[in-house]
Amino acid sequence: MTSPSQTAAAQSDSPGLEPEGLKKEKNSKGGELVGRSPGQLMWARFKRDRTGMICGVVVLAFFVISALAPVIASLYGKDPYTFYSNSDPNLLDEFGFPSGANGGVSGDFWFGIEPQLGRDLFTQLLYGMRTSLGISVAVTILVVITGTILGVTAGYLGGRTDYWLGRVMDFLMAFPSQLTFVAFMPVVVALFVPPGDETPTYIRVVALILVQWALGWMGLARLLRGQVLSLREREFVEAARITGASPWRIIRKELLPNVVTPILVQSTYMLPLFVTAEAGLSYLGVGIMEPTPDWGRLFRTAGNIYESDPTFLLFPGAAMVIFVLCFNLLGDSVRDAFDPKSGR
Repeated sequence: MTSPSQTAAAQSDSPGLEPEGLKKEKNSKGGELVGRSPGQLMWARFKRDRTGMICGVVVLAFFVISALAPVIASLYGKDPYTFYSNSDPNLLDEFGFPSGANGGVSGDFWFGIEPQLGRDLFTQLLYGMRTSLGISVAVTILVVITGTILGVTAGYLGGRTDYWLGRVMDFLMAFPSQLTFVAFMPVVVALFVPPGDETPTYIRVVALILVQWALGWMGLARLLRGQVLSLREREFVEAARITGASPWRIIRKELLPNVVTPILVQSTYMLPLFVTAEAGLSYLGVGIMEPTPDWGRLFRTAGNIYESDPTFLLFPGAAMVIFVLCFNLLGDSVRDAFDPKSGR
């Protein structure tokens, strides 16, 4: 009868009996055994997900195209502000609608032209995506920073801090988001612009960011609070506390690395929500206004003319559906890649 120590020695000497927890991956030359970090394992799982890779490429293409909108418009030879029907009256019929088929789609105007005004729809969409994505990225960054700081602080400190932060979150989450956006946008704009003056575009952009940020961070904060409440009782946190580590060091070195996964996953879900929220505000007339191109304002124009020119909605609508769908699928793939129990 063999002892436990002899059994462990036999397993270590026999390659076929290597314990599961000690398995390592061989390098490409088949020589020295090497391990892989959690980030490398996540990336390996993500690369095996074809849907995630395709959606990642599509989402990246949207951001690159939006960032390069002025360059693309310059190569295209048109801009979103010029009324091209003034120089060519044949572009619009006597009712102000595109005289060509399919909303005026042609070699000169790839996506057609805007009814009544005769502006180019392709450049309108390029600059509109740039506006909407820029605002949504700024809101997402602010929401992630605020939600992370307040959620981790509430979870780690607990006590009165957790109680009062929790009540603030509950209070803000009681507001219906879309209705509150519509109600508060004029109020925020009025704080920066005197009555009777025209509101500059940058003021509307700042107001959109502030309103969405103020009412968008609570979900992430509550999620991280729950995560930290369970983590702060773990042995590695207790060990750091016993060694005399400051609360800031414990949060930075012990807790934050363990909540990176929910932060990244929630970020991929939040950004498309903010894109649609910003487009919805512009559609309702409380967001970006003329003449600044905006994704939501294109939908508003399409809603007014869809009976006479249904083609106008095709390209902005298809772009919005593709972007939101791919971003949501990308979020699912990121979540599965971070999950060690995933079968992907």
